[in-house]
Amino acid sequence: MAEPLTTFDPAEGLTSNEAIAAYMAEAFASQDAGYIAHALGTVARAKGMAQLASETGLSREQLYRSFSRSGNPTLKTTIAVMTALGIDLTAKAHGGGAA
Repeated sequence: MAEPLTTFDPAEGLTSNEAIAAYMAEAFASQDAGYIAHALGTVARAKGMAQLASETGLSREQLYRSFSRSGNPTLKTTIAVMTALGIDLTAKAHGGGAA
């Protein structure tokens, strides 16, 4: 008899800063805004949404809504969450483009 499948929650594996950094680096590499927002939401759940709400001054409901699969967080909300999570937003030049 086959074993029943369980739902996988990636937040359960984000137990170290290194795991979080690797997860977010992969999300940023995708250049998909929806995926990046969802990944931030996953990290937020791993760290604790109530604590994050307290640190950012945003409500838990707003955080869940903003960082859901269909969410569209503002840049201000994204930066506040990244700061509270200890994730840096940096810029670097890539190969193509005008000078």
